[in-house]
Amino acid sequence: MRFAIHAPNFGAPSDLLDLARAAEASGWDGFFLWDHVGSPAEAPMEVLDPWVLLGAIAVRTERIRVGTAVTPLARRRPHVVAREAATLDVLSGGRAVLGVGLGNPPDAEFAAFGEPADAQHRAPLLDEALHLIAALWTGEPVNHEGPGYTARDVAFLPRPVQRPRIPIWAACALPHRAPLRRAARWDGVLLSGPVDGDLSPPSPPGVRAAADELEHLAGAPRDVAVVAAGPPPDPAAYRQAGATWWLATGWPAQLAEMASQPPPRA
Repeated sequence: MRFAIHAPNFGAPSDLLDLARAAEASGWDGFFLWDHVGSPAEAPMEVLDPWVLLGAIAVRTERIRVGTAVTPLARRRPHVVAREAATLDVLSGGRAVLGVGLGNPPDAEFAAFGEPADAQHRAPLLDEALHLIAALWTGEPVNHEGPGYTARDVAFLPRPVQRPRIPIWAACALPHRAPLRRAARWDGVLLSGPVDGDLSPPSPPGVRAAADELEHLAGAPRDVAVVAAGPPPDPAAYRQAGATWWLATGWPAQLAEMASQPPPRA
């Protein structure tokens, strides 16, 4: 099981750059950023663009995986994300990961900007966007006419460094099962806990059930990344349950303390 710091895209850029470099120096395997666009007017925060910041992190690190967890594709243009992620993969020498999901909270991320917030609208846009992004990453001519997006006779170069593509991990909040079908079509799942907004980890049996179901749906093993506050309470139990990654999230002071020490390998 590999370990990553999962940081909010809030605060000073220099602090997040220092955090990523500290994590790499301490032996962590990845550094992932949240992807939020704003904050409520009654409690404003400094919110940074994750893709701009990840580019800076890519050129100041050498080994760790870098990416978003998660990007709500329904509020982004897929061809722009395809270009941003491919550029990040080139800058990092093939270390990018694209984590995707519906986006949360929907009121703040969608409705506040006049965009439809219901999951029935966002889910098909997410799926269509993923197929278009994967097609653009091939570097071959793309013609796509879908209900949500259009791409007419375009080809994107440079291609990402990684083959066959940048890994795509799709979010799934247990006990929901439908998102596992989406993850099975791609490269992995980002598993979070059983209560919306709760950063407690899913149980090892819950991870085992999801990992088995994902492998059954995909016909092959997929990455299973658990997203939870802090380090795993029992790394060996989660590794044995099928977790391949642990993304330790939290607020900056907590993450700085974790990043200053080696990850708790089983």
